[in-house]
Amino acid sequence: MVHSPKIEEKAERGMLRIGSRGSQLALWQANHIADRLRAVGHEVGIEIIRTLGDATQHLPFAEVGGAQGDGKGMFTKEIEEALFAERIDLAVHSLKDLPTELAAPFAIAAIPERVDPRDAFVSVRHASFEALPQGARIGTSSLRRQAQLRAQRPDVECVEFRGNVDTRLRKLAEGQVDAIILASAGLERLGLTQHRRECFSPLILCPAAGQGALAIEARTGDERTRAALAFLDHEPTRYAVTAERAALAALGGGCQVPIGIHCFAGNEGYSMVAAVSAPDGSEVLRVVLDRQTEDPETVGRSVAAELLSQGAARLLQDGQTERIGAADQEPVAEAGSSQDTSLGG
Repeated sequence: MVHSPKIEEKAERGMLRIGSRGSQLALWQANHIADRLRAVGHEVGIEIIRTLGDATQHLPFAEVGGAQGDGKGMFTKEIEEALFAERIDLAVHSLKDLPTELAAPFAIAAIPERVDPRDAFVSVRHASFEALPQGARIGTSSLRRQAQLRAQRPDVECVEFRGNVDTRLRKLAEGQVDAIILASAGLERLGLTQHRRECFSPLILCPAAGQGALAIEARTGDERTRAALAFLDHEPTRYAVTAERAALAALGGGCQVPIGIHCFAGNEGYSMVAAVSAPDGSEVLRVVLDRQTEDPETVGRSVAAELLSQGAARLLQDGQTERIGAADQEPVAEAGSSQDTSLGG
């Protein structure tokens, strides 16, 4: 029997095993990458892995915290354990779920082209954020979103809102809240844009670092897998999210701090917008840099330094105090649902 070169090459490569959370969005992301790998001849399998963030849906976000008490790794730790044990070859993450510093055995092997990084206003009855009535209730568990929304509308009430996308949309339809804030990227990926009324400008509601981007994680020494993933890497996206993550790291931020950072390519280099907020929205520090051409980590650190010079450390300390206090609140999220941090968080 004569084998085609493609079949022989496929057999030589072996199956690539992807580790993924079991939520609807996580599986969409894993299957999206699997399809791209299959299109160039790879055999691909997906293993579903339950994480701490998935197992603690009955608790408010601030109470879960993760191993370091700041939310870092709460959706990735168990997946990285499987990667280290070589039960899987790669993991597909929402980039903003990843800690800014990976453990030594791991590397971000590829960052595909980012989709819409903005936050979306989702409502059944109201056409826009500004159209909300006085005292409206908005569902979001993100301190970043809560703080920036309160800065624009001190009258609104932000309600802890965890659960998968369908759960959140159902609660919205039932009238538990007037609106919810979700990442536009996740809504588009799942085809759930029916009630997306508008997307916020980053100058109004600055996205989380890495929002809208995927990260494909592999073992540092696994050259076969890293070579297979190389074609997926999108250089402008990698530059932008590297700058964002460098700024976040310099500010000492994790998943549950009121920091927004967004970098994007322009006609003359890259532009960067960042915001640090008081938890109650009473103060927001913003920095905008244009025409940046230095290496991304330098750009990110420059943004962080400017925010710190304006007093960001004080606001972040206030945010840390509020997060710790929130951990004493009663659980309000629905048990058993699955957290899509690329949509909520």
